[in-house]
Amino acid sequence: MYILQPIAHETIWGGKKLLPFINENLTKLGHLYSLVSNGEFESKIINGNYKGKTLKEYFEDNKHRLHLSKYKNFPFVIALVDPLEDLSIQVHPTDEYANKIENKPFGKNESWYFIEPPENGWLYNGCKAGSIEEIKEKIQQDKVEEDVIDKLTINKGDYVFVEQGTMHAATHGALFYEIEENCNLTYRFYDYKRKDKNGNERELHIEKALATINPRLKSKSKKYNKQEITERFYTTKLLENETQYTNTSNTIECLTILQGKSNIDNNIVQTGSTIILEPNEQITLNPSTFIVARPNIGETI
Repeated sequence: MYILQPIAHETIWGGKKLLPFINENLTKLGHLYSLVSNGEFESKIINGNYKGKTLKEYFEDNKHRLHLSKYKNFPFVIALVDPLEDLSIQVHPTDEYANKIENKPFGKNESWYFIEPPENGWLYNGCKAGSIEEIKEKIQQDKVEEDVIDKLTINKGDYVFVEQGTMHAATHGALFYEIEENCNLTYRFYDYKRKDKNGNERELHIEKALATINPRLKSKSKKYNKQEITERFYTTKLLENETQYTNTSNTIECLTILQGKSNIDNNIVQTGSTIILEPNEQITLNPSTFIVARPNIGETI
């Protein structure tokens, strides 16, 4: 098994809930990346034969053995996310747009599991406007929040799949597990005229967002209910208050701690830590709640 070192990412909208799980002097922590290999951030392995090496190096050396050879890069990214403020209203590119315009092999779908729900009880998701032309009109009228973006009610323990092309934004007070396909592209559509520490509004990507938004798409929420949930590149399952877990699959599984604390190989694993289990490996923990994510085998990218 291999333990990954979490990576702290300070953001303009980040909060303080994840600060106890890092050793850095930050004031706002938006993402705690527990597994990432996307060219911007790179997870490091802190134990075993690959100690000091990167997730990318491990993946390149072992993907054929683990039946993942059709993935050029590790297929997903995992983070815990704490928005003290609402995130920008945004959209992720479709496969077609990512391939044609961005020279990427695929766009981005993502899933969220809500450890804590948003303070307001909802997130931004889907369109009230029925067409791209109507969206453009509302932009001119400065009525994006009122007349363009819809809302989705969220409760503790909800799972939400956000399909590429869906307009969305997480809202303040939530704490959630995020797993997203490894396409590092997000188009900001609207950012509440928010300014950074230098007094500048953040860059928007309205033209690209309008080119990839599908106004008909809106997410739904559901529960794990002790079942696996399978999306295009990953399968996840939630395990609560478990003390032991065995990977019975024929590829790796990525176990991310949501609550609990244990000592493994003289390393503390706690909220925000991800452990890679190879086939038939078993782990013993103090009572913990965690999500296991497994790459789907045989996807053609």
